[in-house]
Amino acid sequence: MLNESSLPFAQLRSMASQFEKILNFRDVGQYINQTTGEQLLRPGLLYRSARPDAATSSDRERLLSELKVKTIIDLRTPTEHVEQSRKHASVKVPTAPAATPSDPQRPLRITGIEYKDVNFNGSSYSSALIKQLSYGQMAKLFSLYAIGYRKEAISVLGTNVMAKRGLSGLAEDSLTHCTAEVKAVFDVLSHEASYPLVVHCTQGKDRTGLVVLLVLLLLDVPVQAIEQDYRLSESELVPEKEEKLKEIRSIGLPDSFADCPADWVETVCDYIDQQYGGVEKYLAVRGISVQQQNGIKQILARM
Repeated sequence: MLNESSLPFAQLRSMASQFEKILNFRDVGQYINQTTGEQLLRPGLLYRSARPDAATSSDRERLLSELKVKTIIDLRTPTEHVEQSRKHASVKVPTAPAATPSDPQRPLRITGIEYKDVNFNGSSYSSALIKQLSYGQMAKLFSLYAIGYRKEAISVLGTNVMAKRGLSGLAEDSLTHCTAEVKAVFDVLSHEASYPLVVHCTQGKDRTGLVVLLVLLLLDVPVQAIEQDYRLSESELVPEKEEKLKEIRSIGLPDSFADCPADWVETVCDYIDQQYGGVEKYLAVRGISVQQQNGIKQILARM
């Protein structure tokens, strides 16, 4: 059972692994065990973080040599990859391969780690949101995208749809429409050779939070512990909050999108229960077999 009194929030926060240039990084298993006061999960296997693009040589060495990370699941969109590549164009990583049009992130990647790119806001999700635009808004979005103004195009969607749906609504949309993406992520998670692994998006908060929530529900972790893990991201991201607010505003989203709403986990869990009858049935509908689900349990849970 949860043991909040013996491990106050400030103490729990200090347990997040510290890197020079990687924010919101933590060992999910270790954090859940310390939050609940029980040995529910195997530590040292599943990590979550914000984007590691600015990782220093020391950070990269720690991921490889100390944590022995084998796989990174990157949940970001192609637009986010392009923007970050432009931002870090001057970063010099001697062992990194040169960028290509099909993979602008290559210079920022860590040699020796396998990358799995899963655009969690893929075509089905994007199409579902675009359908909520008026014809005029839709025309503006496609026109901007056609001439290369990706961020401005996204702002049409951000202002007119995403801001109204809110973080919980968008999580529900992801659960509904990201069938191929959820399957792709869980295909990696069910493969023992992928571990230890890191899953991240831009902030490591919402898309990453949704993936981690699904994994923790599958592992029978108490909802209250899942909520604490999700909400921890808000304080962990304080160092780049002002920068993130600028990014959020640039795509038409309110400042609240930088926060971790207190009701997010409960709302998402209720949606999964009401719409699908629980996480195992939800995953089955998304093509994740019982064998795969059991495989993840055997890898991550203390049986």
